[in-house]
Amino acid sequence: MNKLFSPFTIKNVTLKNRIVMSPMCMYSSPNEDGKVADWHRVHYATRAVGGVGLIVVEATAVLPEGRISYRDLGIWSDEHIDGLKEVTDLIHQNGAKAAIQLAHAGRKAELNEDIFAPSAIPFPEMKTPNEADEAYINGVVNAFKEGARRAKAAGFDIIELHGAHGYLINQFLSPLANKRQDSYGGRAENRYRLLGEIIDAVKTVWDGPIFVRVSANEYNENGNSLEQYIDYARKMKVQGVDLIDASSGAVVPAKIDIFPGYQVGLSESIRRQAGIATGAVGLITNAAQAEEILGNGRADLVFLGRELLRNPYWALNAAKELGAEIDRPKQYGRA
Repeated sequence: MNKLFSPFTIKNVTLKNRIVMSPMCMYSSPNEDGKVADWHRVHYATRAVGGVGLIVVEATAVLPEGRISYRDLGIWSDEHIDGLKEVTDLIHQNGAKAAIQLAHAGRKAELNEDIFAPSAIPFPEMKTPNEADEAYINGVVNAFKEGARRAKAAGFDIIELHGAHGYLINQFLSPLANKRQDSYGGRAENRYRLLGEIIDAVKTVWDGPIFVRVSANEYNENGNSLEQYIDYARKMKVQGVDLIDASSGAVVPAKIDIFPGYQVGLSESIRRQAGIATGAVGLITNAAQAEEILGNGRADLVFLGRELLRNPYWALNAAKELGAEIDRPKQYGRA
């Protein structure tokens, strides 16, 4: 059997294949209230019909000021549960598993009201955030916990914590954005404290798989190294995280050389040196490339983003290319 179309079991969830749709913001909540729109229902269900094993719903804000934009999805209120439940039902009805990426944008929130970060340092050409005090930090930890509770009520199979791309958790992890002198800043173990507290809090209400997305290369000599992220991954494994989704960049502006599979080495290093399952991302565009990544043990899952925007039926085409026998929608059998 092709590795790409082999099942993958993580904790109590089995994916039918190793193809994952990366979380990608749709900026489509219609009334700036964080609620699901018809766009989300069609968008995510279509990728499930197209054969993806796991769909990760876009960065979903655990607090209103944690949105990247006013059009982002939210999970800061019980009023969000019903709409998200409709999305998970549609995903499940069409043969895929559903994950949600819980997020807080921190200093990269493009909002008019006050925004918060570990330090009062703006992302270039953006608004200056307030330095989060301990009361706000405790509120963030509780908001992730409540987000996880609501995700469970909405029927999600997996939770991913967004610790990448320069958003709040990533800001605390990185010395480029975190200049605090208290127990949440300074040494690497202090910078990890927020993420550690969030993981522990989430686990009090969630017993399913937990993924964490990280930016394992900050493309700056003063930022965290890959070795530091390997150490962070070891800490996460001890805490009960099941998989590291290894992305990179966006903590600070940087020139990045982009080429097919340019981030796969991050996944491979973390997998081998931290002994934890990983997902590979970054210009994975064809079936042979995905099969090589999995077959050579460089990752356990492959995350596709823009390629699935271009082609919702990528998985069906990949099965044909690799000669894999898979269940296809019976409605499309005549094709």
